[in-house]
Amino acid sequence: MNADRPRGGWLPRWGRIAAVAPRPDHAGGEASRWYADAAVGVGLFAVFYLVVALATSGRTHQLHPQVSLAYRVLPAYAAFSLARMLAAYILSLAFSLAYGYVAANNRWAERILVPILDILQSIPILSFLPSVVLALAGLFPHSTLGVELASIILVFTSQAWNMTFSFYNSLLTVPHELREVARLYRLSWWQRFRQLDLPSAVSGLVWNSMMSWAGGWFFLMYAEMFTMGDRSFQVLGLGSYLQQAANAGDGRAEVAGLLALVLLIVGLDQLVWRPLIAWADKFKLETVGNQAPPRSAVLMLLRRSVLIDWLTRRVFAPIVERVDRSLAGAPPQERGGGARPRPWGRAAAWVGGLLAAALAGDGVAHAMRLLVSMPAHDAARLPLAALLSTLRVAAALGIGAAWCVPVGVFIGYNREWAERLQPVVQILASFPATAIYPLLALAFGALGWASILLMLLGTQWYVLFNVIAGAMAIPQDLREATALFGLGRLERWRTLILPAIFPYLITGLITAAGGAWNATIAAEYVVTSHGRTISTLGLGALIAESSGRAEYGLLLASTLALSLIVVVVNRFFWRRLYRLAETRYTMLA
Repeated sequence: MNADRPRGGWLPRWGRIAAVAPRPDHAGGEASRWYADAAVGVGLFAVFYLVVALATSGRTHQLHPQVSLAYRVLPAYAAFSLARMLAAYILSLAFSLAYGYVAANNRWAERILVPILDILQSIPILSFLPSVVLALAGLFPHSTLGVELASIILVFTSQAWNMTFSFYNSLLTVPHELREVARLYRLSWWQRFRQLDLPSAVSGLVWNSMMSWAGGWFFLMYAEMFTMGDRSFQVLGLGSYLQQAANAGDGRAEVAGLLALVLLIVGLDQLVWRPLIAWADKFKLETVGNQAPPRSAVLMLLRRSVLIDWLTRRVFAPIVERVDRSLAGAPPQERGGGARPRPWGRAAAWVGGLLAAALAGDGVAHAMRLLVSMPAHDAARLPLAALLSTLRVAAALGIGAAWCVPVGVFIGYNREWAERLQPVVQILASFPATAIYPLLALAFGALGWASILLMLLGTQWYVLFNVIAGAMAIPQDLREATALFGLGRLERWRTLILPAIFPYLITGLITAAGGAWNATIAAEYVVTSHGRTISTLGLGALIAESSGRAEYGLLLASTLALSLIVVVVNRFFWRRLYRLAETRYTMLA
């Protein structure tokens, strides 16, 4: 039966990932094709020049680079920040595909990996920023290479989690009929991954990638310029430029930096994200073609380019075919199963387990000593702080979902409005709201209810982007069916829209919850420009306070309390909603 196994072509029109861009469109005529080749050539030359300029720039690796506020440095700083964001994104994408695939296809691994992912995405980035920067800076004491790596890793922590959750959820909600067909044709794990799993996740991955970039811009100021006492760790980029302008009180430089950031976001939207959204539309699971598919002038140029066609046929297609042949093996095992491990594999697992247990035992002993040394009055504050922070996170999620669900459905349902509002949403989500936290704290005079607003500024976009992706993924034939049966607005929401966006909404809420916990440290403990501290009782405030005073027992206890809350909520709330999305709200389930 293996000899008769097909090499593809059995899936619907959405179920295959091409090597690169689609085949060129010859309908535009020879003139338009030459224009397309010229535009692609200029773009490739610009990318090549940018890579060479970044690689040969020695100033980026000086031990103490000076951040200039001159306007002429903004293009170079934007290129440096873009390179860090791209490196972090590539790392995030690889992590998301590997982590999400293992968690979705192995029940035993899922029980371990998903709770770990919940904890990692919920621990505030700023709480482990000093450790990461000091550790990597110590490895490269005579250059800023360690700080560069630290900034990339910290941007990675703001990008990876929502992409991983999106891919994991997409794999759980792949239609059972298509999985049965994959088993019937005995596709290898790689063939099923490339022709079924990855195409089903494209839409969610694209929109969550956009959210990841927005999250990266959000934390860029902290990642590129960090101060600990009298020591300063900084690299050249838009984030350090904005931070330096804010510290110097140079309003014009701040406006110029924000304008450069906006121009970069709009440029990426037109050159990268809009073409990806238009390309991803072909992977929708539907039997009726979309009458108003998203458009992109850049994607049309790529389709008409002879150069892209030549690269696809002569370079990328042979590489992909060779990878397909090398990875085409036995069909994948059922979820929860797996091949019986070999003796040497069991021995290696035992050795690794013993080493991990020894390290964990040493860490637990050290942690217990820290917890025992914590003063009693600090321990007494933990229960109330945990309760207040949990209520604030829940309130931020509720407020965000209340406006993001209708707005996201409106944008995803209306192609014209989606094209108009997509850059606006990108700019708003990418705006470094942490820069205005001190101003908002001074305006309110005290935190408490105001901290909910501060959390909302950094979390609501996760819900909005996922809802937009879910609304855009609703098949056109189902939309036409609701119109044919004359369903009213409320009935259409109850029978089509809410069930269709439910998996995306759950993914958005989970990542938004992680973002809210991440924002507690900045929303519950704000330091104004005049050195005044405004805080309210909560786990985030305790983490910030204990970190500043080097009270490691309280810092550890607060972090453990936060992790415990995340694990409990995940086990008894989010896990059940994920199972509901997997069993009831899948297309063709």
